[in-house]
Amino acid sequence: MIDRFLEYIRSQRRYSPRTVQLYSDALEELCGYVHNGLQSKDLSDSQIVEALQPQLIRGFVANGLENGKSPRTMNLKLSAISSFCNYLVRNGGLDSNPVKKVYRPKEDRPLPEFYTQASMDGFFDGLQEENPDGKETFAQCRTRMMILVLYTTGMRRAELCGLKIGDFDRSRKVFRVVGKGDKTREIPVPDRICEEIVLYLKRLNEEFVENPQEKFFLTDKGAPLYPAFVNNTVGKALKGVEGFTGRKSPHVLRHTLATLLLNNGADIDSIKQLLGHSSLAATQVYTHNSFEELKNTYLTAHPRAKKRR
Repeated sequence: MIDRFLEYIRSQRRYSPRTVQLYSDALEELCGYVHNGLQSKDLSDSQIVEALQPQLIRGFVANGLENGKSPRTMNLKLSAISSFCNYLVRNGGLDSNPVKKVYRPKEDRPLPEFYTQASMDGFFDGLQEENPDGKETFAQCRTRMMILVLYTTGMRRAELCGLKIGDFDRSRKVFRVVGKGDKTREIPVPDRICEEIVLYLKRLNEEFVENPQEKFFLTDKGAPLYPAFVNNTVGKALKGVEGFTGRKSPHVLRHTLATLLLNNGADIDSIKQLLGHSSLAATQVYTHNSFEELKNTYLTAHPRAKKRR
């Protein structure tokens, strides 16, 4: 039963492999909690349905919170279980969705982290100072280009891993990106960045004559990128650099682009399309960061906010 559901979201709903795995883990955990550690493969369909009762799901959530899991983590698991229940309702396996009767734990929603424009400028200036003659190794060139693309386009990590050479349209100066749900969007690229991309692709072709999948980025061994490689590359590149004191990850570079665009006057709907958000609500979180910028400006500039001598 669970396997059929996972195949449904994988092949028909086209959920990402990571999302499918998260849904699988959540359902396995629920079955194990209700049936004393048994895996779903050891349970009959009726036993799996037995676990889908409001009081049992409430206990599952409470148990997770008591064992140190965050409200956000348990809410994500509830969403996975709810999707499974909706699938069963549509297919006659359940009369109604029991998750609707389960209280979702309240989350503290921290503001998205982001780097300042000065920090990003300082990072790229520092790379130039390290290589004043422009003689980078290919690994250095790749690292710089990965961070530049993430910062310039706001791509997700998975989108960067899947990027192909043909996704860069040099004549139109755009990237075509396949995002969540196999939705394609186009991201404009500034002229100066286009020039750097052309130089990078030339080096890529020289370094890897064999690139059968025509991937835009490859590992040292010529294999396609994978998420952990991107995380490690970004983390090592930003470690110890002035201005980068918080989390150092590809996703913070995405937050950075969105926040800086909003602070510089871009409208929120355009940012939504650029980031590939399906809902405007997902983009509106960046308005809080913009408000912090506004508050700082106010406290600096307002005549009544200044300290009296």
